[in-house]
Amino acid sequence: MADLVTARLCASCGAELAPSLLACPSCHALLHAERLKALSAEAQALEAESDWSGALARWRAALELLPHDTRQHALIAERATDLNRRIEAGPAKPAAVTTGPWWKRFRAGIVAVVVLALTKGKLLIAGLLKIPTLFSMLAFFGVYWGLYGWKFALGFVVAIYIHEMGHVFELSRYGIKATAPMFVPGLGAFIRIQQHFTDPRMDARIGLAGPLWGLGATVAAYLAGRLAGDAPTLMAIAHTSAILNLFNLLPIWQLDGGRAFHSLNRPQRWLVALALGGCALVSRDGLILLLPIVAAVRAFGKPATDEPDNGALALYVGIAVALTWMAQIAKLPVPSP
Repeated sequence: MADLVTARLCASCGAELAPSLLACPSCHALLHAERLKALSAEAQALEAESDWSGALARWRAALELLPHDTRQHALIAERATDLNRRIEAGPAKPAAVTTGPWWKRFRAGIVAVVVLALTKGKLLIAGLLKIPTLFSMLAFFGVYWGLYGWKFALGFVVAIYIHEMGHVFELSRYGIKATAPMFVPGLGAFIRIQQHFTDPRMDARIGLAGPLWGLGATVAAYLAGRLAGDAPTLMAIAHTSAILNLFNLLPIWQLDGGRAFHSLNRPQRWLVALALGGCALVSRDGLILLLPIVAAVRAFGKPATDEPDNGALALYVGIAVALTWMAQIAKLPVPSP
């Protein structure tokens, strides 16, 4: 970990220390006390400004510098969990937005939308500036160019990139470090999470952020295709993007749907299975039929929690229904190169 400082002697008792230790085994003094104080001060200042993501990032950095069996670690972990809940609830709205003349509320809403769009746009561009991401993306693009032509290949790469950056954006909201996407021809893309977390609710939202952003890419491709007179390539990109994101909703292994299932109790899992069954009946698509089958199998298993997560349930079902609909209305064959 980048924040760890190699320690040779304990400043409190002078005992020799291994580089990986976080506390002195002789006097139990914390070896990164000064750094912990600085992180704590920064986190509290950010909390005072209602910057939950920034504060959470500092507390997570502090957790990496504390032994797991200490009271400080437990207290900070509890604080991090509270910040997770605040992030899930969304930013607090200032009084000027909810009260006052209607035109002021309208103006504030426009400003919020513009700021959000610019922020996400910067995030998408920043990911492209990473050399490993750019090179792997170009290799991926070259493979699919040879198979289906450069237009479809470009749209397909962009759709996958947007899906992965949805995960990166949500991870950043929770103050978790992650790499930029890496592309693998034939498999898609992936990101590596550089910090550990155990909250199933947070895991669900990070997992579902990919299909949610992927839904946005699907809708954009579809609308562009309609504006271009039902352009076959754009419609094919929209259909393929919808199917790809639906596949990621399979509730197995480390797929996005599997991570979402971590926060659902048994009744909610059955509700998801029923909703996915309805999607399969409407679409009559073999891949979509897999979704309710796998969800039903997972519903029989023991869930990680008995507490309901209505937010993840609504998000999961809403994304699945929307993607199924998009897959149907944009169903066109993939063009030949």
